[in-house]
Amino acid sequence: MKNIAVIGAGAIGSVVAGYLTKAGVSVLLVGRKDQVEAINKNGLGIAKADGKEVIHMSTATKLDKEYDLVIFTVKTQDLEDAYQENHEFLGPYANILTTQNGVQADNLLSTHFDPEKIISSIVMFGATYIRPGEVTYNFPGDWIIGKPFSVNDSRVTEVEEILGKAFKVIIKSEITGMKWLKLFVNFNNCIPALIGKSMQETFADMDFCRLSILLLKEGVSIVDQAGIQLVSMPQFPVDRVRGLMAMPIEQAAAIINKTLTTLSKEPLYGSILQSIMRKKTSEIDFINGEVTHLAKNMGITSPLNRRVVDLVHQVEREGRFFEPEVIKKEFNLGLKELRSTGV
Repeated sequence: MKNIAVIGAGAIGSVVAGYLTKAGVSVLLVGRKDQVEAINKNGLGIAKADGKEVIHMSTATKLDKEYDLVIFTVKTQDLEDAYQENHEFLGPYANILTTQNGVQADNLLSTHFDPEKIISSIVMFGATYIRPGEVTYNFPGDWIIGKPFSVNDSRVTEVEEILGKAFKVIIKSEITGMKWLKLFVNFNNCIPALIGKSMQETFADMDFCRLSILLLKEGVSIVDQAGIQLVSMPQFPVDRVRGLMAMPIEQAAAIINKTLTTLSKEPLYGSILQSIMRKKTSEIDFINGEVTHLAKNMGITSPLNRRVVDLVHQVEREGRFFEPEVIKKEFNLGLKELRSTGV
């Protein structure tokens, strides 16, 4: 696989294309016109805790030829548009790598590609989109890859070798079960999106840490009732989620507070909020909305996650965030109310 294309010049796509380019891999980054113009003019600026670097790379607003490996880094809700805009050069011989949060990306792209050609992945490093041509690399992490529809083969090994030039890559089977677990890692991204604040600011407030646990408990309960098996990821076992659910809510909320306020020295904005800040539709329907859809199909309720999905859509429509106290009232987040429910 000599020629690599990354479709999506947002936070993750820019970091991937930038560091692969820096490692000597031939990469084309496909993005919007304003993103391409900014990178062509100034290079891609990547800010990290130890400073900022600028990487110059090849860019385009659409694919210009067929590529050996195409990495889709747009959000799940943008996959179909990304495919349609580039389908002319998405031939039958291309290997496809998905990177999206949630569990639907592989299924969506399998309508256009031979499922055998699709490799799924879970991105555990964090990045924030600042503006066209500028991103922050908030923290490193594993890049887990594996085939969702068949057993891992030499193509997966070859992709590992390419990505491994710049990232820590791990090949795993049972990637779909891991993606369900990763869904719950992203489950609290909805809360900063409601109030328009960074992860650090949001979860410095213990009430929002409590809400995170309540959403998690409801979501995992629904997935369990559906008979879906969560599979441990490297560095993130299922027991970490199960343990939070089993703790008294104050103890679990304290762990959320400590974890999410110390993830990054730079402000970290969840994926859902990043889309809203860019005035784009968010991936809420593929995160919290995934379990509400599952619950509906089973004829059960998901009142907390259903409400949070509706409120995020309200923010998208109206273009304004809620005051924190409004959300606290909406979910009865006072400690007295939580205790009265026996949570």
